[in-house]
Amino acid sequence: MATTNRPLAPHIQIYRPQLTSVLSFSHRVTGIALSAGSVLLVIWLITAAAGEQAFYPLQSFLGSWAGLALLFIWTYSLFYHLCNGIRHLLWDSVIGLELASVYLSGWIVVFASAILTAGAWIAASLMAP
Repeated sequence: MATTNRPLAPHIQIYRPQLTSVLSFSHRVTGIALSAGSVLLVIWLITAAAGEQAFYPLQSFLGSWAGLALLFIWTYSLFYHLCNGIRHLLWDSVIGLELASVYLSGWIVVFASAILTAGAWIAASLMAP
């Protein structure tokens, strides 16, 4: 048997990512971001319980532009993972498995996540003192 020097899978230089593969990868990445955000939440709660001296540095970091960016990413990850999880529940119920429905629901997940994130941040800014 002769061996050939060809790639075994679509090569990254010629493979064009599809919406479904990008959303699948994004679902995994947002799951990791949610895990990291949960660790940050636990640290925040521990520092809050430890007293003002421990709490203030973390709270001031979360109020900085870098902290707000992390919170924004965490918020988007939460809503994206939620919306995509609902999409997967529908698929488990054998709803929306046609190719056109898969792409439509994918775009709905992206836009719904953005709208929910914006709504949460607008509501938070309106409630801030």
